[in-house]
Formats: sequence, structure tokens, C-alpha cells
Amino acid sequence: MELKELRYIVALAEEGSISRAADRLFMAQSSLSQFLQQYEKELGTPLFIRTTKGIRPTTGGAVFVENAKQILLQYRRAENELWDSANLEGGRIEFGISSYRGRYMIPPILADFYKRYPKIKIDIVEANSMKLVEELTAGKVDLAVVALPVQLKGKVDPFYKDEILMVCNSSHPAMEFVHLDQRTGKRYMELKDAAQFPFILSDYNTMLGSISRQMFEKEHLKVQSDNNNITADFSVEMARAGLGLAFSYRSCVVCYNDTVAISVGREGVYLQLALAYSASEYQSRAAFALGSMIKERYKEQK
Repeated sequence: MELKELRYIVALAEEGSISRAADRLFMAQSSLSQFLQQYEKELGTPLFIRTTKGIRPTTGGAVFVENAKQILLQYRRAENELWDSANLEGGRIEFGISSYRGRYMIPPILADFYKRYPKIKIDIVEANSMKLVEELTAGKVDLAVVALPVQLKGKVDPFYKDEILMVCNSSHPAMEFVHLDQRTGKRYMELKDAAQFPFILSDYNTMLGSISRQMFEKEHLKVQSDNNNITADFSVEMARAGLGLAFSYRSCVVCYNDTVAISVGREGVYLQLALAYSASEYQSRAAFALGSMIKERYKEQK
């Protein structure tokens, strides 16, 4: 039995599909299917039940998969302890962040991190905060950027208050209702004024999509939106084209001459971001090194 084989079995169980697991493992579907048949033959018992919708573990297969996960976690822990004892001369970090926020926040930080720790590899896990909490609890992710509040056994370290902004084209009629806060120099618009214009909203299941809808509900306002399930990036680009108003985070706003980012009300609406560490008993020095670099980058932006 090899660790590679255990990773194949875990991927099959988590994906519930040979084709999806093959994509995840960068393998040909036929090769993975052949592996599974041979592996089950060697064990003398099936691990999965084949259905028209995919595969699912047998009763014994489910036990085998859970044991395989624990073996892989223990092996990764042993690796991290070894690399930590070698003063970060190697290592691997499973780092989680949402796709939208990660695109804007993380690349420059990773570039600096690799300059300082060139032998440490970082594997990015793209998922929303709810999914990342599950991965942290299971010990599959070492460190993640999550939105508070969360319930976690591992260390949770708040580091940045990210403001939720409205984005629109600079020539949009909504600009008539934009005010300037003389204290802060920020431009803002009351939500009741913005509500008279069409919005382009992110999917309900995203943090940004959920919070934006909650803001309207709290003010007892009805939001006009023909597009309700597109990505945050797509919605911002549509707003930039003058097709409506969209929401974004200050950490993700790109400055364009034809686009304006506006606070929601004079006081603004904020989301507290935190660095959340694995609930595993052992947490690697490499993960804390990356966390420290992220905190340092956003220290001046608090």
C-alpha cells in the first residue's frame, strides 16, 4: 500500500465520481477506473458501489476511507514536524481562501513569502468560509482566511476589517446621490437611495451575495436584480459597463477611471476577516510564518 493509492481512494470518496476524481488528480479517467478495479481485487472486497449518478463507499469502504484520511493527515503532520525541526528549510502549507478575495489579496504576499522561504510549498484551497471551516476542523487545511464569526477549535486571529462597497460606472445616474464625508474623505451613498437602481448580485451562497441581501432586508428595502447568481468579478465588470450597481470588498477593488467605489452609508458596512488555523493538535511553523506575513501586509490598512 502506498500513500498515492490512499490519496486516490480519498479523492474518489470525496468527489463521488470517477471522472471528477480523475480531473482532481490530473489523471485519465480510464487509468483511475483501472486502478480502482485492481485495488478492490487485491483487497478482496469492493470499496465503492457503482450507481447511475456516480460512486459511493460501501459500509466497509466508508471505514477504509476514514482510516485512509487519518493516515494521510498523520503523515502530513510528521512531514511538518520534520521540516519545522529543520528551521523551515522545507515544508508544505494547505492554505484556504475564497476565489474572489484570493485573487486580489494573496498573489503579492505569496511572491514575498517564496522569496523568504523558497523551499516551502503552498497548496491553495479555494472555497467559501463555510467550507473552509469544515476543512480546518478536519485538519485538511493548515491556515485559511475566513470571515467572522466562525466556530472553530483552532486559533482564530482577526487581522483586517474589510469594507463592503457599492461599485458603479462614474456616469451612472446613481452618482447624483453620492455624498462626501468631510471627516474621512470617503464617498458614500445611502442604501435607500441606491435601491431605486438595478443591482447585479453575486450568488446567494457566497458571503458577499448573502450580506448584500441582508443589508436590504434590514432596511426593509426591495432590491431590483435581474442577475442573482453570477460571480463577484463578473458583477463588478457589468457594473463598470454601466449595467447596474454591484457590491465588492475594499480589498478587491481595482481603481479604474470609469468606475467608482462607494461606501454603504456614512458609517460603512464591514466584514471582519481572520486567520484561522487548523484544529489539529499540531500546527506548523510554516503556517504561522505565512499568517504573520499576511497580518503584516494588512496591519497598516486597519
